[in-house]
Amino acid sequence: MTVAVISDVHGNAWALDAVLADARARGATAFLDLGDTLDGPLDPAGTAERLMALGALTVRGNHDRLMLEGGGAPIRPEHRDWIASFPFIAQHEDIVLFHATPQDDMPGLLDDPAPDGTPQRDAEEVAALLDGIDAALILCGHTHVPRLLELPDGRWVLNPGSVGLQAYVDDEPERYVVERGTPDANYAIVERVAGAWRSSQHAVPYDHRAMAALAQRNGRPDWQRALLSGYVT
Repeated sequence: MTVAVISDVHGNAWALDAVLADARARGATAFLDLGDTLDGPLDPAGTAERLMALGALTVRGNHDRLMLEGGGAPIRPEHRDWIASFPFIAQHEDIVLFHATPQDDMPGLLDDPAPDGTPQRDAEEVAALLDGIDAALILCGHTHVPRLLELPDGRWVLNPGSVGLQAYVDDEPERYVVERGTPDANYAIVERVAGAWRSSQHAVPYDHRAMAALAQRNGRPDWQRALLSGYVT
């Protein structure tokens, strides 16, 4: 089985189209979505229609929660109902997936964004955050930073990066900046080989300039800069 893992689409329908086409060309027959699906100044409605048709197992991210609480981008009632159906944590075969950590949708699992950078957590710290999660492969998103880590006990932890946004500024729990330095959309492929999961990371070009122009028209120059370059500063 070939599984495509996507995360943090943030309403970027054109990046999503490019990733889905690339994943299918690589033989993906199943899709797992790690949340933060629609929120952003781009095309939440178009993104919702694409993802609902995809039928991926999707978990709830912090921006999905924000939209259910009445914040974020405006969405249609049927799209709100769809988001409300997302579980916080889910399992697909021997894969466990969630947005940020198993306990909270805000901290990073593999990375710890901070005002002075985005340092990687070491294996012992990650393992402590995953206490009680027994799975061969664990999937997380949230930070938009692709990374694969093997824990001392043999479990693998994968962040596929972000489909829709390669740079951003956040103020929770304190201000930090993530900059990937590329406009390309990120996702991962996982395949079972000789009984074990193996993964590959992929960066997919798309018409990011069109999405940047849309962000500008919608009054978000910060998103425009991020979409053009993968930098916000």
